[in-house]
Amino acid sequence: MNKAQLIDAIQKKLGEGATRKCASSALDAVLSAITESVKKEKVSLIGFGTFETKSRPARTGRNPKTGETMQIPASKTVAFKASSALKS
Repeated sequence: MNKAQLIDAIQKKLGEGATRKCASSALDAVLSAITESVKKEKVSLIGFGTFETKSRPARTGRNPKTGETMQIPASKTVAFKASSALKS
């Protein structure tokens, strides 16, 4: 499912009075709120899952093309852990 299909599904769930623009705005608002909040703290959506920022330490890796070793810098990433309700 891509974003356009998700917008269509949201519009369908909202009912016949909802427009595609309304559904798109709702999705954008939710994604924006999650994006801004996960930078500061863990975001838990009961029954869906948890978004959390995790740090990756610096490490040594290999260039797959040449085989030479290289230093990979430390970075941050967002991890998602599905809730047990979503898993089942």
